[in-house]
Amino acid sequence: MNEQKLRELLPEVSTPSYIFDLDLFNKRAELVHKYFGEKVGMCFSIKANPFLLGKLPDCFSKIEVCSPGELTICEKTGVDMKKIIFSGVNKTYDDVERAADDGVGTFTAESRLHVDLINDAAIRRGKVFPVLVRVTDVKGGSQFGMDEADVLDIIENRADYKGIEIVGIHYFTGTQKRKAKPIIRELDYIADLLKRLKDDYGFTAERVEYGTGLAVDYFADNADELEEERLSEISEKIRETAELCELTVEMGRFFAAPCGYYLTKVMDVKTNQGINYAVVDGGMNQLKYDGQLQGMQIPKIIQLKKNNTPDDVQPWTLCGSLCTTADVLTRGVELNSLEIGDVLVFCRTGAYSSMEGMAVFLSREMPVISEYSEKDGLTILRDKLYTDVFNTPKR
Repeated sequence: MNEQKLRELLPEVSTPSYIFDLDLFNKRAELVHKYFGEKVGMCFSIKANPFLLGKLPDCFSKIEVCSPGELTICEKTGVDMKKIIFSGVNKTYDDVERAADDGVGTFTAESRLHVDLINDAAIRRGKVFPVLVRVTDVKGGSQFGMDEADVLDIIENRADYKGIEIVGIHYFTGTQKRKAKPIIRELDYIADLLKRLKDDYGFTAERVEYGTGLAVDYFADNADELEEERLSEISEKIRETAELCELTVEMGRFFAAPCGYYLTKVMDVKTNQGINYAVVDGGMNQLKYDGQLQGMQIPKIIQLKKNNTPDDVQPWTLCGSLCTTADVLTRGVELNSLEIGDVLVFCRTGAYSSMEGMAVFLSREMPVISEYSEKDGLTILRDKLYTDVFNTPKR
């Protein structure tokens, strides 16, 4: 989305707000599909941006859901429940029961408890549920998944679980991987694990859900080029793995990051101790870039000027509306004749940014959320939400 289009849309939205460009999101999905090929399924992890779910491109065969709230969003948007992989480390019995009644396509099991819960819910319904067992990171482990030894034991004793069919493996170790080497190493591990499962346990894994954790560049001028290079570097190995089983690649950030724009208005300007400060009506409670620390990095920012003033390019420190010195969005960004009323558009905010901020700090409003496409124009998905609403006990 260019500056002209943003100016055209500005009268239709207030600030602070997010606009998600569906055309750009679709283009990104098509790029990944081109590199990975027809045999590789694509899964969108909606924790990255649930607002994109309503018009998900057809190339996504799976949707990863990790909480009851995300399941509610799927119910409200009317997605095909068979596409859902119901994941997440904290599954209660009620969560599993609800997902089962919704008819989700696949469950993941992050622990022995999950295996038991899913198995019991299936038996109670006289059904058999497909399950992917998650293996923890073999290079260090985390709270996610299970040790390989536990996974092997569950698979060895799979006949004991009458309510589940273990259809394969789930493997995801982390995000923002900038090099191909660790991803290729993980895919080699998966291939070795599949072979051992077949040779030692007579188990053929039909499916693998693999999260690449492919990195997004938020502060590089040539971000699109760098990210496409990463796709190219792992594509051959991805295609090779897809020959071993039904492979689904799960990503959220890499699909969605480029399609987001965060709009915030300049509310005040001043110069303190020789530094130009601008206070905007948004802040770190609503805007978050992975890798940003105390505003030291400069993302791409489009300045939509309110007035036609003479050129005067100066460095500015952009601060939000929170009462904390930590609320610095960026430092030293060069802007032209910045003044009260200008709107600043922070680019590449399509993934996580709208979901990860300290939303209720200082009881500030939550931003407007919109989507845009050339075909349908601008659609408001959510108006401003106010966080100061609660029941006050009477004295």
